[in-house]
Amino acid sequence: MGELSRSWWLLLLRGLLAIIFGILALIWPGITLLVLVIFFGAYALVGGIFASIAGFRHGARSRAWLITSGIIGILAGIAALVWPGITSLALLYLVAFWAIFTGIAEIVAGVQLRKVIDNEWMFIVGGVLSVIFGVLLLIWPAAGMLSLVWLIGVFAILYGIAMIALSLRVKNFTPGAGIP
Repeated sequence: MGELSRSWWLLLLRGLLAIIFGILALIWPGITLLVLVIFFGAYALVGGIFASIAGFRHGARSRAWLITSGIIGILAGIAALVWPGITSLALLYLVAFWAIFTGIAEIVAGVQLRKVIDNEWMFIVGGVLSVIFGVLLLIWPAAGMLSLVWLIGVFAILYGIAMIALSLRVKNFTPGAGIP
């Protein structure tokens, strides 16, 4: 668990980047498809890298799920950056499936962390928000790119808050706390 508490700043940075990304998406709702693709690609790529780094620093229990989450984010980010001419519907599905798979991986990692730390629910909340966001995009794909920008912005801010809360909890983790 010491590895997790030493990498708390990765979760904090991930949360801060998510909030910044969310605010930018809300400030510029008329954003073009190309810029949205680049924003999403950069966010998913950086988030994936940080999740992978955190996964390699964790114990064997939650390592695989964090690395999986990181790889999914990296692949989604690369795909968005390599093919910027992607249609809005394809981008919508890319974002939806990335959010669902990343959310599932984070829920599983949070459930596994409950055996190690208290208040692991913050990580689970981030995962649940991610899954809900992805499912909503799949249910209403015709809502348009403007709606997607707003959904992404709100999701990123809520997710960022959950990651910052988790990072502060992990930073203050004391080995042996919560062990009967």
